[in-house]
Amino acid sequence: MSGVEGYMYPNEITLYWSVLIVLYPYITGLVAGAFILASLERIFNVEAVKPTYRLALLTALSFLIVAPLPLQLHLGHPERSPEMYFTPHATSAMAMFGFVYLWYLMAVLVFEIWLDYRKDIVLLSQSTTGLKRILYRIMTLGSSNISPRSLAIDRKVGWIVTLVGIPSAFILHGYVGFIFGSLKSNPWWDSPLMPVVFIFSAMVSGIAAVLLLYMLTAKLRNQPIDMPCVDTVAMYLFYIFILDFSLEMLDLIHRIYEADESFRSLNFMVHTKLYFSQIVLQLCIGTLVPILLLAIVQVTHLSATIRKRIYVLSGCLVQVGVFAMRWNVVIGGQLFSKSFLGYTTYKVGLVTREGLLVAIFLSILPLAILSGLLKLLPPWPKDEQNLVEAAATHTP
Repeated sequence: MSGVEGYMYPNEITLYWSVLIVLYPYITGLVAGAFILASLERIFNVEAVKPTYRLALLTALSFLIVAPLPLQLHLGHPERSPEMYFTPHATSAMAMFGFVYLWYLMAVLVFEIWLDYRKDIVLLSQSTTGLKRILYRIMTLGSSNISPRSLAIDRKVGWIVTLVGIPSAFILHGYVGFIFGSLKSNPWWDSPLMPVVFIFSAMVSGIAAVLLLYMLTAKLRNQPIDMPCVDTVAMYLFYIFILDFSLEMLDLIHRIYEADESFRSLNFMVHTKLYFSQIVLQLCIGTLVPILLLAIVQVTHLSATIRKRIYVLSGCLVQVGVFAMRWNVVIGGQLFSKSFLGYTTYKVGLVTREGLLVAIFLSILPLAILSGLLKLLPPWPKDEQNLVEAAATHTP
């Protein structure tokens, strides 16, 4: 059969997890990483990253809204998915995702954004007119008290919500690695380090994404980039990237040392079918090059212009490397037979329900949602006194 080498069982020829299943853990990783960056300012008092705090929260929300869509499109009957809430199956990691997602979306992320923006929402409900005024008044949820005591309570509650959100973010994305790492029948996935590697790579991709978005939005608004902020974000990106790379190398060294009956088959795949995606894209272009670039910034004194260019290039390469890692895990784990005697191939369709165009659309959709959220809830620093005066002028 075309695309098949050696001996394959009939049910292994076709890959059932497509590029959309690759996209799903990539998107959820961006959510977790963006939230972790936001927590640096709120929980760990890293004031330097404060300009990215609100942007990170809105970025996490934008991607979290889109996160379930790849799974919905993959399902044969997506209309049945709400049944997981009515007939919960506590022993199924996949079924419990629905509750983890709902908890993280409503109880953590949306609530924290509302608490942080509540004062702005109240002022905007007083200073705007027409449909915007109605929308902002709905968003106040009937709470228009912005006294110092009320805002102090908001900050305390918001701190608690962020604290709860950190392990929630780990659970949201770590469970994906948990599912893969729990499949004992597949030696490519069967590793206790899989959830940890997924979490750290998620932090890397999310932090890099917010860094890129902050620099891009500053450029589009013709505003100067806060270099202490981007330098600090890049520093944390570098340190977490080192940890992520170390964990992946530890997993690789363990597999090489163990060298069980599947090692020969997996080694063959790395040198043939996955050579470009794993060695070239993930390891070289997506990992070693950005680590080297970020390390150069840490040990040398470069101009702001050069540092910005390095950050943009490193951020883009990080996204390539993390997406390649997701591809190699999801697709790579399905390319070899359980007999270790045969291999199949995967070709991405173009115009299909799980094709390339759909994947591109789902990748762009969070950015479109984010652009709308940025207009509705601007995260940029403003002259608060001007906003108060505008609200006072328009209040009947």
